[in-house]
Amino acid sequence: MTNDTTTPTTDAGEAGGTRDSGRVAATNAAPPAAAGADEALAARDRLVIGLLLVSAFVVILNETIMGVALPRLMADLDITATAGQWLTTAFMLTMAVVIPITGFLLQRFNTRPVFIAAMTLFSLGTLVAAVAPGFGVLLLGRVVQASGTAIMMPLLITTVLNLVPPATRGRTMGNISIVISVAPAVGPTISGLILQAFSWRAMFLFVLPIALAALALGAWKIVNVSTPRRAPLDGLSIVLSALGFGGLVYGLATLGEGGEAAVPAWVPVLVGALALVAFVLRQRSLQKRDVALLDLRVFLSRAFTVSTTVLGVSMIALFGTLILLPLYLQQVHGLDTLPTGLLLLPGGIVMGVLAPVVGRLFDRFGPTPLVVPGTVVVSAALWAFTTVGESTPIPFVLAMHVVLSIGLAFTFTPLFTSGLGSLPKKLYSHGSATVSTIQQVAGAAGTALFITTMTLAATAAGEDGAGAIEASAAGVRAAFLVGACISLVAIVGAFFVRRPANVPADGLPMGH
Repeated sequence: MTNDTTTPTTDAGEAGGTRDSGRVAATNAAPPAAAGADEALAARDRLVIGLLLVSAFVVILNETIMGVALPRLMADLDITATAGQWLTTAFMLTMAVVIPITGFLLQRFNTRPVFIAAMTLFSLGTLVAAVAPGFGVLLLGRVVQASGTAIMMPLLITTVLNLVPPATRGRTMGNISIVISVAPAVGPTISGLILQAFSWRAMFLFVLPIALAALALGAWKIVNVSTPRRAPLDGLSIVLSALGFGGLVYGLATLGEGGEAAVPAWVPVLVGALALVAFVLRQRSLQKRDVALLDLRVFLSRAFTVSTTVLGVSMIALFGTLILLPLYLQQVHGLDTLPTGLLLLPGGIVMGVLAPVVGRLFDRFGPTPLVVPGTVVVSAALWAFTTVGESTPIPFVLAMHVVLSIGLAFTFTPLFTSGLGSLPKKLYSHGSATVSTIQQVAGAAGTALFITTMTLAATAAGEDGAGAIEASAAGVRAAFLVGACISLVAIVGAFFVRRPANVPADGLPMGH
């Protein structure tokens, strides 16, 4: 297997050409090249990936950093809980609208200008949020932040797929898993620690210098590692994408927030579903001329479809648990914000430590020996959570969260690597955008599913005469029961995840 990525090039066209000739996906047996992983990448390429990883971690961290700060914001800005939730909902909504467009951006523009645009937007949004005089400006800052965040993850994934040879891709994808799974998990902990000593503005002031440093270093050191091509931008696809993905995420997030909403949650969900159908039909028409905004031929790859489906179910479990466990610890056990955040920290650390290890194991053994036990462990942890109540020991909850995190760590990296690695080079950007979009929709779905189930079950228990704490515990158990049942789907799908083999560099997935 040839590998031209070890020779640095200064011309973007040369870089794309040499990599085209060297891209052959790994077979199910561990390739001999895996032994020389450190030599597989040029120093320039390692620097580019490292800068993108750090930058992506910083921007993704902000997706969940606001939840813990909500009580403080309600008091300082004189807003309701429903209004305050928009600081998270608007972030997710913007991500869902912008991410599908990144498939076009990553084809049309080169690595360095896309990175600069993403980090500039994120830094500007962070600055606006830090100095916001009121809720409206703070909400605007969150939207601008999310615009930059939405570009970073597809950029990172696409760059890794272009630079890292398939034989050693697992360990780098392991580092991406740290960004995707650990950053959202530690966000509440970090914000809790900051809020113990400072105002809510410090959450943004803490991130701003890190973001500016990443922007400056990236503008100085990142080189172009892709080959842009002319790609027309279809306006109708953008509108349908915004209505489709945005409507789904908004509706699911509104459903998950509970309480009264200006528009019933089913309305945006229905509008989103109908717009999404129209979006799919539009892309199927455009991709015949190779000009789709989001090329859905990625789903012609069975490995991509199976891996993405299992990944979506795993994301439902992750985000559902991230929203449910803090509520359980605070409403049933009466813990404050900071102890709650600290109890969730070990699970995030475990995922971060295991992710690179799982990546190396993937390079050696392939996905099946990792994903099958990983999904089983995730399911076992969720079933264990269905037993929690008022007298459940805190150490048991902590242990089960760590077990859940271990299972997710063994799941994410193999799924990302197998799914995206099954695509030809020309669909890398579309695959990355598709996966990132599914993450957002699955995260919103997990939050809505767990919270809605918990609310309905708690209300029913209260009507049957249970006290407030007992009713809350009953609601939590019911929500975890639904999540545990859904996790069985991931176990079944895990048996069908395979290492991609012999993907042509410029061809289309099998089945086209």
